[in-house]
Amino acid sequence: MSSNTKQHWETVYETKTPEQVSWTQEIPETSLNFINSFQLSKEVKIIDIGGGDSHLVDFLLEQGYTNITVLDISKKALQRAQERLGKKANLITWIVSDVLDFIPDTSYDIWHDRAAFHFLTTKNQIDTYISLTQKFVSRNLIIGAFSDNGPLKCSGLEITQYSKNKMSEAFNAGFEPIKCIRETHQTPFKTAQDFVFCSFKKR
Repeated sequence: MSSNTKQHWETVYETKTPEQVSWTQEIPETSLNFINSFQLSKEVKIIDIGGGDSHLVDFLLEQGYTNITVLDISKKALQRAQERLGKKANLITWIVSDVLDFIPDTSYDIWHDRAAFHFLTTKNQIDTYISLTQKFVSRNLIIGAFSDNGPLKCSGLEITQYSKNKMSEAFNAGFEPIKCIRETHQTPFKTAQDFVFCSFKKR
């Protein structure tokens, strides 16, 4: 794990409120729609990569999903989510890790990532991530990233932009694309960010 990267995100979550960061969503509608589109049982293993203090976990619990893991590089981010959930936080598995250092002890039926993958900017980082999904995703993959019309940076860090084709090609060896959409995310401070979201099934 890069100590600089970890410190960057710890500082963000220690100094900024959800209303002061661009990625905050009150209702993660697109992610929920993709997850529910697979029509799997509520007992499936779901992991949210880079989930931070996202509200996705709240809605998954509300919908009856029972086997949820949230991974983030920032301990503070996960603490904020746990505090928000209260006793319900005990129903979730929380993992503090850089995804590139993550060695799962299980496979996941659904691997969800909104806005973590695009922070990987070198071939080695991207290849490592893709290899992880090939080894530890048993059914479905959802990736949301800045599109080729989206920002070039986020939180002061360089990102990698993706088109629908570039996203599909990145995961082609292990996954068959199901659906890709473009989405404009309205930030809490009323700016627009263009995303591409793709869902996949294991080949």
